[in-house]
Amino acid sequence: MSFNIVLIEPEIPNNTGNIGRLALGTGSTLHLVKPFGFELNDKRLKRAGLDYWQHLNVIIYENQQEFFEHNKEKKMIFFSASATKYHWEIDYYDDMFLIFGKESVGLPKPLLQQYTEHTVKIPLYSEHIRSLNLANAVAVSIYEGLRQLGH
Repeated sequence: MSFNIVLIEPEIPNNTGNIGRLALGTGSTLHLVKPFGFELNDKRLKRAGLDYWQHLNVIIYENQQEFFEHNKEKKMIFFSASATKYHWEIDYYDDMFLIFGKESVGLPKPLLQQYTEHTVKIPLYSEHIRSLNLANAVAVSIYEGLRQLGH
């Protein structure tokens, strides 16, 4: 059992490090889609991932086109604060791709328009924030998937 965590153009090394640690802890694969807002040898990335980074199954893509061409037959779900469906209203599957956008603006609008029926959100109960921290959003979603799959 595993999931695929996809970060499209991540900007903050600490988030990516924490998500890498989460991926390893849940038996998931981390997919990173360039361009990044940091270098992979950034100390903050390594510090957040601690000494686990070397054990992580991580796949790096040069751009979105390469990612989607390589994974076109996979089940995917896209996370966006602008979605109408909640993340618990979908069925999670083994090997599913959970796709997240960059911290500053989320996923690109054309991508969200293309995959509208596969886009979900995590609820927010305050009008004073527009989204959760990326690492927190990934954690919430992956553990909902594990719950659904009985793990």
